[in-house]
Amino acid sequence: MPQIAIVTDTDSSLPAEVAARYNIRLVPISIQFGSETYKTGVDIDDVTLFRQIDKEGRLPTTAAPAPGEFAEAYQAAFDAGAASVICFCVSSKVSSAYTAAQSACDLLPGCDVTVVDSNSLSMGQGFMALAAAEAIDRRASKHEAIRCANAVRERTHLYAALSTLKYLAMSGRVGHLAAGMATLLDVKPILTMQDGKLDLLERVRTQKRAWARLVELSTSTASNKRIERMALLHVNAREAACLFQEQLCASLPCPGSVMVVELTPGLSVHAGSGVVGVAFETGE
Repeated sequence: MPQIAIVTDTDSSLPAEVAARYNIRLVPISIQFGSETYKTGVDIDDVTLFRQIDKEGRLPTTAAPAPGEFAEAYQAAFDAGAASVICFCVSSKVSSAYTAAQSACDLLPGCDVTVVDSNSLSMGQGFMALAAAEAIDRRASKHEAIRCANAVRERTHLYAALSTLKYLAMSGRVGHLAAGMATLLDVKPILTMQDGKLDLLERVRTQKRAWARLVELSTSTASNKRIERMALLHVNAREAACLFQEQLCASLPCPGSVMVVELTPGLSVHAGSGVVGVAFETGE
């Protein structure tokens, strides 16, 4: 194992097999249905999440990992031979994971742990963790690895289209009448990362137009720049994500390897089933 270990939470949307390939330890976000608690990537994924939501007719709550869970991940890295740890947390503007990860340092006095607020989420956060891991493989120092990760954050872009407002209505974020009208008119909100959060960018009608708009936004953003990394995001819609990938890569010079990843329950519970989107990192 490298002398510097990477830890992140599952709001990074990193698939377990990708994290394992880069020796990145994932700390799960919790999903709570009443008295039942599930751990993202352990006993719940997007498919099982929305099966349970549709069965119960209500949304669960989400919870950041407890400090002890971060401390366990740090200790496991040290036990495996790491001399220091960098922990990248989902944006502190959307979760208390960053605070918990910092508090975990007090449980391991004398250990070398640096906690970084990614000010990002999903693969924006995931790409940061990957960039740091790659830098460490090149024998970068901890400071250099964090600098590389922060630079990647500034060059990462995310666009996604909601499939339905049903789940936003269930959360109370939009009125039931407004959600019903939106369904009738087939409105598809377009989301992007802004100031460490997923925010509404614009609204379009029909899935066809939404996907076309995602392609337009991505093409404009990546204009005259090399795309270093790309991931197709989805919520319980892998087949749709693969179809969108064909459309996107017909208009954009996609890299040779493109990940197709779940948004993961800690984030997807707020966006709803059927979301399709893309995250990509442009070159300097």
